[in-house]
Formats: sequence, structure tokens, C-alpha cells
Amino acid sequence: MRVSIITAIATGLFGSAVFAGDVKPTEVAFTDGAVEQSLTGVKGDPANGRAIVGDKGQGNCVACHQVSDLADVPFQGGIGPMLDGTGDRWTEAELRGIIANAKVMFEGSMMPAFYKTEGYTRPGNAYTGKAPDDTFGPLLTAQEVEDVVAYLSTLTE
Repeated sequence: MRVSIITAIATGLFGSAVFAGDVKPTEVAFTDGAVEQSLTGVKGDPANGRAIVGDKGQGNCVACHQVSDLADVPFQGGIGPMLDGTGDRWTEAELRGIIANAKVMFEGSMMPAFYKTEGYTRPGNAYTGKAPDDTFGPLLTAQEVEDVVAYLSTLTE
């Protein structure tokens, strides 16, 4: 009995390990700008995605976009398109691609790549004015991208 419990636990751990590793920013597969594969294998949390979209220190999406659901967040931008209705206009794969690196789908986009770590002209270490070090990473984690995708998917007209 003890061996079968241990076997069941090990099977569960190793079975879930397939999804435990995030897709690295350098390994994201784009198809016409969309990213079909989840970056984490874990469903996104729309509530956390909402917080990221409205957080001027994290996603800062509201610096360029307006979203009625976040009317309590002041100083929303008008540079990018309104986010209302994104769940009707874009698939999850397309949203994931746009958030990961909008320039793949929209070449001239001013939107930052939120899940990219290379190919920059001159990256810096945050706002220090120094060159990047070994802590240089994407603006959002893989799970945060999934959370933003989950939130934007809820914004239907």
C-alpha cells in the first residue's frame, strides 16, 4: 500500500513536471504573430491580470491604453487602442503573441515586448543607466503574461 501511494505521488509530480517549466522568452514560437502554446501550461488568473494591466509599476498597460473596467485608475493613455472588447477581437493565442512581443504581429508597433530578453539595440539595467547584468529578464513573467491574457479575454463588448 505504501509503495503504491509513493508511486502515485511520484507519478503526479512527474506528470505535472511537463508543465512546470515555463517556455523561455527565447523559445516562444510565433505563428503569424500569435503564440498558440501557453507559456506556463497553467490557466491564467484574470484577477491578477487585471491588477497587472492597471499597475503603473508592472504592466503599465494603462499608460497607452484605456479600459473601462479600470475606470478607477487615473491618467489612462490614448496612444494604443481601447482594450474594451479585446476578448471578442482577438483569440487567446493572438493576445499572448501581442503581449509577448507585439512587433511580431505589428511591425511598427510602439508597444513594448513584455516577454523578450534579447534582440534589443541597447538594453539597460532597469532605470540605473547601467548595462544589463545577469538579472536581465522579461518585463513580465510567463505566468503574468498568461494572467493578462486571461483578463483581456474577459473584456467582451
